[in-house]
Amino acid sequence: MLRRANTLMLVVLVVAAARTQADQVLLTFGKQTDVASIEARDAKVGLRDSWLQVATGHKQPWPGITLKAPKGSWNLTAFGHVAVDVRNLGAQPVEVSCRVDNPGADGAKNCVTGHVSLQPNEQKTLVVPLMRRMPPELRGKLFGMRGYPGGWLDEGGIDPARIEKVLVFVARPKLDHRFEIANLRAGGEPPPGLPADDKKLFPLIDAFGQFIHKDWPGKIHSLEDFAAREKAELADLAAHPGPADWDQYGGWQAGPLLKATGRFRTEKHRGRWWLVDPAGRLFWSHGIDCVRMENITPITDRRHWFADLPAKDSPLAAFYGRGHWAPHGYYKNKSYETFNFTGANLWRKYGERWREASAERVHQRLRSWGMNTIANWSEPSVYLMRKTPYTATINFSSRPLEGSEGYWGKFVDPFDPSFVESLRKAMAAQKGKAAGDPWCVGYFLGNELSWGSETSLAAATLASPPDQPAKKVFVQRLQAKYATIERLNEAWGAQHGSWNALLENRNPPDAKKAAADLGEFTTVIAERFFQCCRDAVKEVDPEGLYLGCRFAWANDRAIRAAGKYCDVVSFNRYERSVANLRLPQGVDRPIVIGEFHFGALDRGMFHTGLVPTANQAERAAAYLAYVQSALANPLIVGTHWFQFGDQATTGRGDGENYQIGFVDICDTPYPETIQASRQVGYQLYRQRLSTDLTSPSAKSSSPPGKN
Repeated sequence: MLRRANTLMLVVLVVAAARTQADQVLLTFGKQTDVASIEARDAKVGLRDSWLQVATGHKQPWPGITLKAPKGSWNLTAFGHVAVDVRNLGAQPVEVSCRVDNPGADGAKNCVTGHVSLQPNEQKTLVVPLMRRMPPELRGKLFGMRGYPGGWLDEGGIDPARIEKVLVFVARPKLDHRFEIANLRAGGEPPPGLPADDKKLFPLIDAFGQFIHKDWPGKIHSLEDFAAREKAELADLAAHPGPADWDQYGGWQAGPLLKATGRFRTEKHRGRWWLVDPAGRLFWSHGIDCVRMENITPITDRRHWFADLPAKDSPLAAFYGRGHWAPHGYYKNKSYETFNFTGANLWRKYGERWREASAERVHQRLRSWGMNTIANWSEPSVYLMRKTPYTATINFSSRPLEGSEGYWGKFVDPFDPSFVESLRKAMAAQKGKAAGDPWCVGYFLGNELSWGSETSLAAATLASPPDQPAKKVFVQRLQAKYATIERLNEAWGAQHGSWNALLENRNPPDAKKAAADLGEFTTVIAERFFQCCRDAVKEVDPEGLYLGCRFAWANDRAIRAAGKYCDVVSFNRYERSVANLRLPQGVDRPIVIGEFHFGALDRGMFHTGLVPTANQAERAAAYLAYVQSALANPLIVGTHWFQFGDQATTGRGDGENYQIGFVDICDTPYPETIQASRQVGYQLYRQRLSTDLTSPSAKSSSPPGKN
């Protein structure tokens, strides 16, 4: 999953409710507004009634306006966010950004930013959470998490007592845009305080893995509460057994009958891409990632945070363990002791047969929730029960492309022999499992790889050592094209003494002068990657669907290569809508959304995840809108939510501690989100077929690489 925690946590909150009486108006616009005094960058400003109109150009990277506090600064310590109403006046979609600044803000420090995407004539409220810096007295006491009590940040954030200005702008536009804003205000409650005294602050987490210093609806207070939750859920499941018009796979039994092959396949039907289930029924993959019973959190260096960790000779001692994975954060490059609160709570709820009982419950829940797919990162022991269709995760390793870099690590070298060997070994392990299984929707190979720009991987290849297999291939291709090093030097404005000198050199060339060659080899790398992955899948499972690599950062060359070799192209899209997601011109493949989520801080968690909402009701509304936007997109054949359960309150190895589950850490479902899932899931086939493909949302496009 794409984890841009301290920046993307600030993505827009779209609030449906009108402002409350507690809001503080910061600026209004009207006859009293001195338009000439408003600082504008590549923008023109005007007035219409109570709206301030802004027309931005595209010569500067951030055209827009700056609104300064009339008395030098605003003290907003009593509030949780800044909000402004925005309306798109242009003929094209636009993403409007709002930045709230302390003194010394530079776009990265001393400021927080939010964004909102608007269709033509659409109006929304853009909300920027006032993410606070962690109080100095707590620094060093709290660590190893992405979010902290009250939503504090240990890096970044602002001092809400010293807000000096607000910027409203469009980021790196390619077109001119027109929009208008009104009613700049502060609202929402500030984060709760915590005791600075260690004796009152710790323990921070109760025996069930929950935050001690707060209460909320659904919180577990005793072992008896598990039984009460179980009784309530069983009644709910009995009342909602699942869509009556689905077949055993979750395909549309009441819909048209297409060719049945005994396996999942793709087909374009009435102008829309679909999956088709083994029985020949239309299938749209409404699913969920990370269906598993393990959710570990590090306890090394912070055992005093936790109340009542089980004794090492108790039955719950089985949930202690050791962890090593942490690509970021406090536990990077460390081995650490862990505790699995999710597993311990399942044991408390279901007893000694907790694994079997919870696995059975998963399948019952998903059907009841209107879901038909166990998606990426899930436990084979659950999905190989073959009661719910699933996607298989194929892990592989290879020598990295040494000159590359990325959030999750370096890109693989697809020309290194270890790449193909690893793929074949991983797929061979699927024999007798997913391979040939009618319940297997398909295979994901790779996740959020660092594709970069259309020249990044080629430039990284030239920055790699001379024994890098991809570099040898690149130099050989250049030699075949230019024949002499002098002709290459002339084209690139370079001074390599020989082809061997180019191989030894690790400095990338001038990006503009070498752009054509760099772009061409980026395509070569991408096509080699996807072809090898496809061949590995089809060698073991000829009828299995290859679902791609779950793009997060993407470029058109990589996406075109995926379209050439993948049965389905996959994207992880942490946005509000995917109605306008398109592939590059000429590429016609179905798309599956491999990850998306929304979260809130009203149920005891410390971080909302990548797309925040104000509360559980708004989280549910965001879920409903997102899946409906996907159903309206003729290319999209499914959405997979990340993830089944909340992450640990105190974070996994890399610190992620997001409120992103359909169930909490005590296995209690979030009723608002479940209701939204049922609302869209029980009607998804009729909604999919009822979407008018001539509507603006079905025709409009947006850059596929944007995230």
